[in-house]
Amino acid sequence: MATLEDKLLGEKLQYYCSSSEEEDNGDDGDDDGAGSSRKGGGGGLTINTDRNAAPAGGFISQGSTNTGPKGVVKDWQRYKQLETEKREETERQRMELAKKLSMNATTSAEDEERKRQEELDAEFAELMSEDFLQQYQKQRMAEMLRQTGHNQQFGKVEQLSTHEEFLSCVEKESKHTTIIIHIYERGQSACSTLNNCLDTLASEYPSIKFAKICSSVAGMSRDFRTKGLPALLVYKAQALIGNFVRLTDDLSDDFYASDVESFLIENGIIVDKALYN
Repeated sequence: MATLEDKLLGEKLQYYCSSSEEEDNGDDGDDDGAGSSRKGGGGGLTINTDRNAAPAGGFISQGSTNTGPKGVVKDWQRYKQLETEKREETERQRMELAKKLSMNATTSAEDEERKRQEELDAEFAELMSEDFLQQYQKQRMAEMLRQTGHNQQFGKVEQLSTHEEFLSCVEKESKHTTIIIHIYERGQSACSTLNNCLDTLASEYPSIKFAKICSSVAGMSRDFRTKGLPALLVYKAQALIGNFVRLTDDLSDDFYASDVESFLIENGIIVDKALYN
């Protein structure tokens, strides 16, 4: 049996014991075989010191291969290697998990951003709808009219009986007020029709000053009364901004208030009331 010192030194000695009788019954030629067997005294024990030889009984008592200092160092190195591998595997799994969570978080963030963008697009499309734009135009026009002094209300066509009234109508009015004056002649059907149309428009556009004056009072020539009527003169801030003669060329002989309104809107004289009413 190996001693404690042998184990510490890492010796790997094998000790095999067999009876002398079994050795005697064996083949004599065994004495010449490989190994270092020797017979002892009668009834003694034979000790086999061959490390590779098997005992007679067929059993091998193998000493520990990792109990020495070298074995301990190897075991420690193996333990540290396994520990390192385990730590690396744990770190790899942690990184994979973090990457997966990051991808999920990124996907969630992208989904939220996409949903928010879709909501903004929907709101923008709603804001850009025709109804909204019209309402916005109305509000802006009403605000602009208030800021430019269009809070003054007229609502009817003023009759100008003298040349001085004509001058006063143009020169003494606010610079922000649009003035539309109809030069007419009694007895002309087109002039009568236009007067009726202006009565209607005066009530629909109360911030615009409508007036009418007979051509003879205004000092127009006979040739003009024959060829140029009905005529509209448009003033603003004492400046003539519109001069429309013989309107029947544009409106025909049979026209209505809506036709006159469209004509004035197309020529930039008035703003469509639908934009601010």
